[in-house]
Amino acid sequence: MSKTVAHVVLPTNEIRDDIPFFTKILGMRMDMIYPADDPTVAHFSGHGLNLRIEKGVDCPPGRIQIFCEEPIRFAEGKTRLAAPNGTIVDIEELNPPLVLPDTQHSFLVRRLADQAPWVIGRAGMHYRDLIPDRLGGSIIASHIRIPDGGPVPDMVHYHTVGFQLIFCYRGWVDLVYEDQGEPFRLYAGNCVIQPPEIRHRVLYASDNIEVIEIGVPAEHVTTIDHSMGLPNPIVNPEREFQGQRFVHHKAEEAAWNNFRIPGFRARDTTIAKNTKNVAGVQVIQPDGTAAKESWHSADILFNFVMEGTMTLCGECKDPFDLKPGDAFVIPPNMKTIYSNVSSDLELLEVSLPGVFETFIT
Repeated sequence: MSKTVAHVVLPTNEIRDDIPFFTKILGMRMDMIYPADDPTVAHFSGHGLNLRIEKGVDCPPGRIQIFCEEPIRFAEGKTRLAAPNGTIVDIEELNPPLVLPDTQHSFLVRRLADQAPWVIGRAGMHYRDLIPDRLGGSIIASHIRIPDGGPVPDMVHYHTVGFQLIFCYRGWVDLVYEDQGEPFRLYAGNCVIQPPEIRHRVLYASDNIEVIEIGVPAEHVTTIDHSMGLPNPIVNPEREFQGQRFVHHKAEEAAWNNFRIPGFRARDTTIAKNTKNVAGVQVIQPDGTAAKESWHSADILFNFVMEGTMTLCGECKDPFDLKPGDAFVIPPNMKTIYSNVSSDLELLEVSLPGVFETFIT
């Protein structure tokens, strides 16, 4: 294949003024200049960028972003520069710390019957928003489906997140994760967490696959990793990714215990343990005894109705009759009771933090 080079074109009035800025201040290399006696074109390269600066060309001066591990050591610590040709150059941190917004607590019920729109998102998947206000940007909960099974047009990627859960609600999906060995099938009732920046890829899905995905914070960056192939040759299931371990929870291997609220039992996914209490995930079923009113101290408490029916009663709120596909968020210190519970009720509960106090009336 013949060589191909692309340049971003920027205008100038005088190339001689631009040369010291782009070479000495920005540390780029000048690769070409012509004509020698009165230059009108110069090419510069550096930081993954190719520039063609041309005298008299009719185009905007442009804006360049340069991301550095240590911005204070670049361009004498300046964060915004203006080149002689008018190009604005912003210097930013390459890996800024993840900022988790303060939770704006609210009581929220999202019914499937309300027909919230399904939006086509990444890799052709359909997304339904389960927390419209996103609690001030602190969390996103999505009901995701892929109507037609088969290969998924996904690439190796990772997310810059504080916490991320994938719970398989219907069908199955084939996944592969960095340092976790060969691809595996995630069946309905099972889940994985995707620790911060673990490389992974969705490979294949059954017809009508549905998953519940939780992301903290609500807005987070997805980065494509073109350099890594999966599965990778290293197998290290004990590896920590920013303090969290990968979890593949299998329902058939889980033990059931008393839930924090009388009247229910739960299977713990070990996610609280493996995230060092960042978050907890449990599947809840009734145990045949009467439920009691309770309130909690968790910052975020999200529930998704997977099977069965119930009525959610909250103080100073009208009762909500809930069915499969419905979701709700209970803010801290709000008294609620789960009533009219069907024997086949099954809830997915996600909390941040993983362990918190529950108070029973």
